[in-house]
Amino acid sequence: MAVRTWGLALLLLLGLGSQEALPPPCASQIYCYGELLHQVQMAKLYSDDKNFVDMSLSKDPDQVLQSFRALATAHNGSIPRQQLQEFVHQHFRSVGQELLAWTPEDWKDSPQFLQRISDTKLRAWAEDLHQIWKKLGKQIKPEVLSNPERFSLIYSKHPFIVPGGRFVEFYYWDSYWVMEGLLLSEMAETVKGMLQNFLDLVKTYGHIPNGGRIYYLQRSQPPLLTLMVDRYVAHTNNTAFLRENIETLALELDFWTVNRSVSVNLGGQNYTLNRYYVPYGGPRPESYSKDEELANTLPEGDREALWSELKAGAESGWDFSSRWLVESPNLDSLSSIQTSKRVPVDLNAFLCQAEELMSNFYARLGDDVQAARYKALRNQRLTAMQAVLWDEQKGAWFDYDLENMKKNLEFYPSNLAPLWAGCFSDPGVVDKAVKYLEDNQILTHQYGIPTSLHNTGQQWDFPNGWAPLQDLVIRGLAKSQSPQTQEVAFQLAQNWIRTNFDVYSQKSTMYEKYDVSRGQAGGGGEYEVQEGFGWTNGVALMLMDRYGDRLTSGTQLALLMPHCLAATFLFHLLLGFLSQ
Repeated sequence: MAVRTWGLALLLLLGLGSQEALPPPCASQIYCYGELLHQVQMAKLYSDDKNFVDMSLSKDPDQVLQSFRALATAHNGSIPRQQLQEFVHQHFRSVGQELLAWTPEDWKDSPQFLQRISDTKLRAWAEDLHQIWKKLGKQIKPEVLSNPERFSLIYSKHPFIVPGGRFVEFYYWDSYWVMEGLLLSEMAETVKGMLQNFLDLVKTYGHIPNGGRIYYLQRSQPPLLTLMVDRYVAHTNNTAFLRENIETLALELDFWTVNRSVSVNLGGQNYTLNRYYVPYGGPRPESYSKDEELANTLPEGDREALWSELKAGAESGWDFSSRWLVESPNLDSLSSIQTSKRVPVDLNAFLCQAEELMSNFYARLGDDVQAARYKALRNQRLTAMQAVLWDEQKGAWFDYDLENMKKNLEFYPSNLAPLWAGCFSDPGVVDKAVKYLEDNQILTHQYGIPTSLHNTGQQWDFPNGWAPLQDLVIRGLAKSQSPQTQEVAFQLAQNWIRTNFDVYSQKSTMYEKYDVSRGQAGGGGEYEVQEGFGWTNGVALMLMDRYGDRLTSGTQLALLMPHCLAATFLFHLLLGFLSQ
């Protein structure tokens, strides 16, 4: 608990009320704040700021700081680029040396789900995706445990699967879709180890950080740990694991209750929901120069608030998106970000789902008191989401703007997250979602569901499509009893699988995001599109498992596009009528 205690103490010492008072994201004067970090990152020695803060130290931090101060003094505080480069070379080691490549011991050829995929080309591709797990496995060297001060990497006892590309450490919400894929690959022991790492982090810090670096410590990511445990326990029937860790799951949900709750008053009634909120200052270390330059476009008194909102945007997993930006004239400007001023649909859906799972867990373990408590919490959240986020006319939920006291009625796939999470009481809302998608012309996109309809240049906006967001919509719609709505879910799955498969056929690569306007690898945001890729692979395997008897690798569906999928429904309904 040392890091949390330090942060809280500093917060109290400085006083949160002042714009200048926000503490840095961790205590390290090398990895989280300070003149050394500032000079190196602003010199842009690397094309990606993350590169520097992922390097480990070749000496103890006190020695490195002492050498840096001597160098700075010799150059009157402004160290020339060449000397700075030499300093980094002398005192830091290149990225990744604290990690070992790891082949999961429970990986095996030909898991059973492959036999459920009828299309031979898709089955061969799924086999390739299954092989990729061996390339994404990492294990942390023991030296990180014995000398943690020399590393930004947070030590984890068990090996794990990483997303890929620049992301060589674990990430919180990515890991859910990775685990779904791993369970299909019959790699339950790998999943168990990753879960134990996360549970250890909750015991140490009270929450799971955004990712496995100390500069991520004060922000989390969408809370899916309870769901991860549910999937593992359902797969293995390991009730003993659940019993051992149920209180740790409760501790993580307490973090969101204590630190991320917000009250909304509507019609004289108060409703408690949750938001993303990271009251820590300074530029994000892994994007330091971008955050510093963006802040320089604002008055000095507004910079700490900007940096806090950027961290909250990173906590949301949607870094960055028009979801968090103020409306025109600044919609395209990241400096208008106000993540903490929004009550997000997906966050509250995830917590609602977690509360239901916790109620079920406690009932399974024979604790009726706690089961009833979490059931009540879920019911309270359902009521609050219905009152604050649901729009009957449009047939969807919407983020609530706390500043302007109104819903943000723009399209985002997250608006349908309650369907995926099972967080609704009226079964009819699932079919209303199809009309919502049609009204926003989402079903005309043949390569996948766009992340928004705004092209801001941010990566969580148009034209990018992301695997987890396809899953939110597809599995949400699949909950319907209506054959037509289930057909929409299938066709959306077919579109996404076709995009992933076609790009893989051309590039032999899976990407973190895709351009759904052209059926290519995605772009935009703060870094180049990354290859790997954990959650994309997981969702592809899930969809091929669910729809493997129907999905095709060919061009049959493309003949029906780009017309609205309504035409596809008519086509399939006509076939059904003729066959009767």
